[in-house]
Amino acid sequence: MKTPLYNKHVAAGGRIVDFAGWEMPVQYSGILAEHQAVREKVGVFDISHMGEFFVRGAGAVAWLDSLLTNRVAKLGNGEAQYSLMLNDRGGVIDDLIVYRLSADEFLLVVNAAKIDEDAAWLTSHLVEGIVFENRSADFAALAVQGPESDRVFKALFDADMPAERNRVQAVTGGYVVTTGYTGESGFEWIVPAPEAEAAWDKVVAAGALPCGLGARDTLRLEMCYPLNGSDLSPEQTPLEAGLGFFVDLEKSYPGREALADQKKSGLPAKLCAIRATEKSPPLRPHYPVWVGGELVSETTSGALSPSLGYGIAMAYLPLHASAPGQEVEIEVRGKKFRACVQKKPFYQKH
Repeated sequence: MKTPLYNKHVAAGGRIVDFAGWEMPVQYSGILAEHQAVREKVGVFDISHMGEFFVRGAGAVAWLDSLLTNRVAKLGNGEAQYSLMLNDRGGVIDDLIVYRLSADEFLLVVNAAKIDEDAAWLTSHLVEGIVFENRSADFAALAVQGPESDRVFKALFDADMPAERNRVQAVTGGYVVTTGYTGESGFEWIVPAPEAEAAWDKVVAAGALPCGLGARDTLRLEMCYPLNGSDLSPEQTPLEAGLGFFVDLEKSYPGREALADQKKSGLPAKLCAIRATEKSPPLRPHYPVWVGGELVSETTSGALSPSLGYGIAMAYLPLHASAPGQEVEIEVRGKKFRACVQKKPFYQKH
């Protein structure tokens, strides 16, 4: 599949790869330059492959609260929150952002690889009075990220960028939201699909450097933001993933009992941040992790951190080996390299 911005990526020299069935740019000028642009200036990503669901009805709050881990009722109009939908075992089906557009209307932005599965799961739980619409094909979306994103916002909308994160506001034909996935200030512009190319041109003309999936991955990994399908899966719970802040155990939803039992009995493992302590080849997912000569896990994500200059990774480690400072080894092509567990996130602004 192609997003409405595919031709723009090709024209700009983007190197196209398959991502969750979508033909997406992994880089343009290079991952290092694009990563640095977002950390120091401003970049723009095509996130049109992600899904947009709309939920409305007088019982929308109660319905969403019966299905998602975070407490939707806490949201005021124009506010957003991170949440998760779980299977009955407490494993992660998907992580998503919930935006409250009005008292009885919500926008859910879900991961590209999960659009069909999420839509089927939500509609299987529909109750009378709730209207659910999968309008993913109707919209494109651009993520503008970096310290100078406020300048781009001003050029686009002749207004100041919202100072607070986790906000949503309607603009002509679409929405501006401030959630982000890089650790930098910025905004996402959700626009009708036919207007995507014009929106992209305006953002680039305002000074944002086109960025691909490669830089998006290194940026989010430096912040220890989990990626569904890699760091999050149906086999691990949000508690194991360190996402307990987004889990409300005082309400009922699928998987809640499994989480309550796990919290009571203790976690079998924790998703940990691991940094290389000696020079190594770039770290990647699915590399074996050793502790004291014992194979205990494998990396879920990994990269060479452009900001920090050393290898970083995440992995689910048994509790006895999960404390910051714990020495581990990561096996790369048959050779083990020294590393250690560190406190999240890897990257912190000074």
